Amino acid sequence: MEDKQNLWTKDFIFISIINFFIMIVMYMLIVTIAPFAVDEYGASASMAGLVSGIFIIGTLSARIATGRVIESMGSRRILLIGMVISVLAIALYFTAHSLPVLLLVRFVHGIGLGVASTATGTMVAQIIPPSRRGEGIGYFSLSSVLATAIGPFFGIYLSQHVEFNWIFIFSLALGMIGFLMFFFVDKRPEEAPQKVVERKDAPKGIANYIEKSAIPIAVITLLAGIGYSGVLSFLSFYAKEAKVVDAASFFFLVYAIAILVSRPFSGKLLDRKGGTFVVVPSLILFACGLLLLSQTHTGVILLVAGAIIGLGFGNFQSCAQAIALIGVPIKRIGIATSTFYIFLDFGFGFGPYFLGNVATAYGYRDLYMILSGLIVVALLLYLLIARKKQPVLQ
Repeated sequence: MEDKQNLWTKDFIFISIINFFIMIVMYMLIVTIAPFAVDEYGASASMAGLVSGIFIIGTLSARIATGRVIESMGSRRILLIGMVISVLAIALYFTAHSLPVLLLVRFVHGIGLGVASTATGTMVAQIIPPSRRGEGIGYFSLSSVLATAIGPFFGIYLSQHVEFNWIFIFSLALGMIGFLMFFFVDKRPEEAPQKVVERKDAPKGIANYIEKSAIPIAVITLLAGIGYSGVLSFLSFYAKEAKVVDAASFFFLVYAIAILVSRPFSGKLLDRKGGTFVVVPSLILFACGLLLLSQTHTGVILLVAGAIIGLGFGNFQSCAQAIALIGVPIKRIGIATSTFYIFLDFGFGFGPYFLGNVATAYGYRDLYMILSGLIVVALLLYLLIARKKQPVLQ
């Protein structure tokens, strides 16, 4: 009963909201910054892609270092640093009067988000009762998963109705609110800066930055991330081709509703039944959703596909994050969280580049069929890993 009382603490709620705000800004700008670069600076398609993608490069750079630094500085202090960098970077968008400056601002903003989101993921893992880790991380990850739906929706809506500067103003407002909320998060003993004592058995080399035990599920997350990046990056183009543009504007909202409805159950199932019980159905649903998306001819089919993809990828993402932390010592939670996000970011960040070539060669329908096959590969890989070591939360 005590654990039941300790999940929805003030800190858990505030950290989740902070994470939601920084992530919604990320996705809102990802879907709008490339067209902005083309319209404002006459950027080529490849350069516009770089403007969007360099953000992920900054995020990855920050994540690789942040997981290790959290051990010595404490996750709360790292979150403050990440929030300061993020807010300053958003403010600098207003001064980006040339393409090189915009690229630099995007890179710095990526660093800020990488630092802040790694810290939030670490902090909630530290405060969630171990017996409810799957459920707790499931609820926390809603802040990221819903941002992947609501961010693009707001971004596209605002870009169609107001001048682009209003998107920057809205982003800055969200960043400032998140920054102010930070000061309501209590300082916890395990988050205090600690002096790292070098031991003979201490991890060396890449183990300082990557948690080995999290790599298997992180690789599967990479494949799933590539699959969803194809939806995030090319849905608007596909909708025009399939003549379902009106329905496409609601795709991400349906996706978000499916996650909201299912999340209270999937997290509890993960804790009680183990990872396989949730991950396998999630990946099957994700593959089916992509396959149905490839066959879209009406708006109804498109929205049904969005709901199935939400049930699939949305639940897989949160469960995979919880699995990545299984058996990880408290001092390595920051590195394990960083490892998970590094692979997820690789999928989101670099997937569109490769998938764009596939779409050009084969078309969008075939692209989503291929991505459905990729998720089947991810499912088989997961079953292979689970057979060797069943990922059950303790």
